[in-house]
Amino acid sequence: MYDPATALTGTEAVFAAHPDNPAVKALSALATDAKYDRAELTITVARENVIAACQAAQQAGYNFLETVTAVDWYPSEPRFHVTYHILSHSLKQRLRLVVRLNGEDPSIDSIVTVWPSANFYEREVFDLFGVHFGGHPNLRRIMLPEDWNGHPLRKDYPVEGYR
Repeated sequence: MYDPATALTGTEAVFAAHPDNPAVKALSALATDAKYDRAELTITVARENVIAACQAAQQAGYNFLETVTAVDWYPSEPRFHVTYHILSHSLKQRLRLVVRLNGEDPSIDSIVTVWPSANFYEREVFDLFGVHFGGHPNLRRIMLPEDWNGHPLRKDYPVEGYR
C-alpha cells in the first residue's frame, strides 16, 4: 500500500537522494522545486527557463516529449501549472517538468524549437486553458471554432458555456 510519507519533496532532499540521476545533474541549476514520488521525478522550473530546461533534459538523454498539458488551480496562485512529460528510451526513465504561471499573465515560451512535437500539444493547451506560447509558429485554436468565447477547461468557465 502506498505511504505518502515516502515521497521526497524539495530540491535539496530530492537531489541529495538521487545525485546520479541524469535529470538531476542536468537541471540542478534551473530547478526551483522538486519531488520524487512513486518512482517519478518532477522538477519545477521558472517560466523564463523552460527552453533551457528542455534543452538540458534533451542533452541528458531524455529524447522523447510525450505530452504537454496544463492544470488550472483556480482560485490559487500561481493559477496554472504547465506540465511536460519527457521520456528517455535509453535510460528507461521519465521526467516531469512543471512551470507555474500566474493567472494574470498565463504565457510561456514555446518549446517547438526543442521538440517539434510540442506544436499540437501547445495549441491544445492554448485552446482549452488560454495559456499563450510565445514564439509558437501557428498558435491558434485546434479543437474549438476560432470565434469561440473563452477557454472551457478553466475552472471559472461556466458549466454550460457563455450564452
